[in-house]
Amino acid sequence: MFVPLSIPSPSAAWQYFDVTAWLNSTFGASLPGSLRIHAYAICILVGIVAAVIITNHRLNRQGAEKGIVIDVAIWAVIFGIAGGRLFHVITHPADYFSSPDQYIHVLFVWEGGLAIYGALLLGAVGVWLGCRFTGLRFTVFADALAPGLLVAQAFGRLGNWFNHELFGMPTDLPWGLEIESTNAAYPTGLPEGTLFHPTFLYEIVWMLAGVAILLLLEKKAPMQWGRSLAFYLVWYGIGRAWFESIRTDPSLLFFGIRTNVWMSFFAVVLGIVLFVVAARRHTGTVPGPYVPGRAPSERASAVDSDDTYTENDEPELVTVGASDDNTDRSPRP
Repeated sequence: MFVPLSIPSPSAAWQYFDVTAWLNSTFGASLPGSLRIHAYAICILVGIVAAVIITNHRLNRQGAEKGIVIDVAIWAVIFGIAGGRLFHVITHPADYFSSPDQYIHVLFVWEGGLAIYGALLLGAVGVWLGCRFTGLRFTVFADALAPGLLVAQAFGRLGNWFNHELFGMPTDLPWGLEIESTNAAYPTGLPEGTLFHPTFLYEIVWMLAGVAILLLLEKKAPMQWGRSLAFYLVWYGIGRAWFESIRTDPSLLFFGIRTNVWMSFFAVVLGIVLFVVAARRHTGTVPGPYVPGRAPSERASAVDSDDTYTENDEPELVTVGASDDNTDRSPRP
C-alpha cells in the first residue's frame, strides 16, 4: 500500500498527447496513423531552450554577439542527441537487439534513452565545431553553458518521471516513488505497492543545487578558462556516481561496476585536471569571448582597411583643353 507522502507516478495518459486521435474526435476526421507528442520529448526540448537562453545571456555579458549561441547550439544539439542515443543503445543492447522487431526502436528517442555521457562526448565535438565557425573561444562557451546544462538535465530527469523509468532500489522512506507492478522494469519478486528511490528527483535537486553553488562561486572568484566546466564535471560526476549505484535498470558492467559509474569517475578526474591546468596556465581573466582576429570589431576593421577596393579607387579622367575633342582620357596616376 502506498503511504500518504509517497510520490505518485504520472498517469499513463500523461506520457503523450495523440494529435491524430484529437483531430479525428474533434473534427470528425479519419486520419490514419498516430502522431504523438511525448512528455519526455517536451521536457528535453524545454531543457534545451532553457540552456540556450541562459548561455546566450552569459555570453552577451562577456561581449559576444546576441544570438550567436544559436550558431553553436545547432551543432551541439544535433551531435549531443546522436551521442546520447548511441551511448544508451551501446550500454543497453538487450533492449534493442534481442529480436529483429526491436531494431527500429533504436530510432525511437521519444520513448526515452538518452545517455548524458554520450551526449557530453559528442556534444562537445559539436560545440567545438560551432566555436570554430563562429570564432568563439571553446572554454568561454563551455563555461557559459555549464549552469544551463545543469538546468537542461533537470528538465530531462522530469521526462524520466513521466516515462516511469530509471527509478532506484526499493525504499521505505516516506518520499518513495510509486511504480505500477505491470511496469516492464519492475523488479521481479517484489510485492505490489513497493516504493522505490525517486532518483529522478534526487538528480533534479542535485542539478539545481549545483547551479546555485556555481553561480555563487562565480561571484567569489573568476571561474574562467574552463573552470565552470570543470566544476560541472566534478559536481555532476559525484552525484551521478551515487544515483547510478542505486538504480535497478540493467546496464553493462565492468569489473562489477555499472558503465555510467565508471564514466562518472572519469568526469570527476577530468574536471580536476581542468582545474589544475587552468590554475597553472591561466592566472588572469579571459581577454574576450572571441579568439584573436575573429571578434566582430576586428572583422569590421579588416573589411574597412585601406587595402580594400572601393569606388573611390576608380582612375580619374583629366580634361585637357577647352573642347571635348581635345580631351585626354588617359588615367591620371
